[in-house]
Amino acid sequence: MKRFGLILAAVAAIFAVACVSQPAAPAGGEVTIAVLHVNDTHGHPIAYNNGSNIAVGGLPAMAMLVGQTRAEYDNVLVLDAGDYNTGLSESNFFKAEPDIVGRNMIGFDAVALGNHEFDNELSVLKTQMDLAEFPMLAANVKTKDGAYVADAPYIVKTFQGVKVGIFGLITKETETVGNPAIVKDLVFEDEIETAKEMVKVLREKEKVQVVIALVHLGMDDVYSPGSKGLAAAVSGIDLIVDGHSHTYITEPVVVNGTPIVQANQWGMYVGKGVLTVKDGKVAGFTWEPVSINHNKKGEPVGPQFEQHPLIQPVLSDYADRVEGLLKEKIGVAADTFPNAMTRKAETAIGDLVTDAMKYVTAAQGVDFAMNNGGGIRADLPAGDITKKSVFTVLPFDNSVTVIKLKGVDVQAMFDYIATTIGKGAFAQMSDGVSYTINVAAGKCENVLIGGKPIDPAKVYTIATNSYLADGGDGYAMFKNQLNRYETSMFQRDALIQYVQKLGKAVVPEVKGRIKIVE
Repeated sequence: MKRFGLILAAVAAIFAVACVSQPAAPAGGEVTIAVLHVNDTHGHPIAYNNGSNIAVGGLPAMAMLVGQTRAEYDNVLVLDAGDYNTGLSESNFFKAEPDIVGRNMIGFDAVALGNHEFDNELSVLKTQMDLAEFPMLAANVKTKDGAYVADAPYIVKTFQGVKVGIFGLITKETETVGNPAIVKDLVFEDEIETAKEMVKVLREKEKVQVVIALVHLGMDDVYSPGSKGLAAAVSGIDLIVDGHSHTYITEPVVVNGTPIVQANQWGMYVGKGVLTVKDGKVAGFTWEPVSINHNKKGEPVGPQFEQHPLIQPVLSDYADRVEGLLKEKIGVAADTFPNAMTRKAETAIGDLVTDAMKYVTAAQGVDFAMNNGGGIRADLPAGDITKKSVFTVLPFDNSVTVIKLKGVDVQAMFDYIATTIGKGAFAQMSDGVSYTINVAAGKCENVLIGGKPIDPAKVYTIATNSYLADGGDGYAMFKNQLNRYETSMFQRDALIQYVQKLGKAVVPEVKGRIKIVE
């Protein structure tokens, strides 16, 4: 990082106006605090093309919004509600180093740990925390000897005499959706009870006037307790800044008098709120999502921000280095393989990925291959397929793993799959399997493997990924495996090999393996 030293110093000087001194509280005792926040940026440190928007998002553009806000308000908080890991290759190759560097240069105040901060070994998270010049927060995840995994459970900031306490929470479901090899040695404590304790500590010990919960819980109803459940169960929180569900909202969701906000995903939006504190209490809150350089058919839509002239070249350097490594063409896509529905229904990209897994394990005599929808992270765009585009679709370092399961456990797998619509655990299936998910009944029906119903006494051979083979994403029945074979081949390498083997343009086609009836 030495080569960035002078640049970092220059950027620090630019943003120092926010940190040098706090003006005295204005007459009348009213203090305003601007809160800027992102969540689920998932390895998108610089502007990217998401199909409909060209050069959308990115930390260099966000930096310009931060600068404008610091010029407008005396008191500004810049927060991140977690999941900065796992996304584009320019981030993945460097284990989110550009994401951390960019946040350092902007001057983030705090980042909550998200479940994807546990995709890699704990040593990677430690390296990230050592690099970060801001605290990472999580009050409810500890080692088995009781030590906090994050830098701290909470922090306290003071603005014109107003003390603001910010505590972090991570979803307890990280126990099942996190990398099993990592989370097995950690303790994820109850979100509600931890929050109650944090509010008590901040109010009674730290004597704060404002409590902000910076959480990675999820806003949608499928998450329990989620941020709505947190607001309903815990009094004394003035604002919940949430992540995990990638939710787009246009105004705060208010539960039990507590506003909850979230800023969609990938840095496409930055939440901008303003807290008004009077006589030691929050007297008002306004909020809006600020789009970052959106456009439609090349025409600007909403606010447009320049790329920060010092931050942009630093972060672009990471992308330039990766581009040289991954520019090799390996095939052609006749049209885009969309990913939007991969957690809810069979998709062409899901079929392609699982067929590739079955192809590379043919020698093991697999009956079928399956993959969690949450492991497929992006569209495969129309046109040339490069190694970079494959890395973007499959960013996790998961290998193709072959396991043997008794039919009774295979049936348990399908029973579980019926409960996963809308979640990362939702399964995509290869050739060789067909079934119907009856949503009302909550079960899979007409399950056929190789054209035949499941035989409870038979042993089936399944290709999956190493994460699921360890019981990840709730596939506990996989722990009953009778045998396991590690191919030592990353899923993305399997997809590359399969596309090359096809030797022609791949066409996005949903094969009709999974039907869903309400």
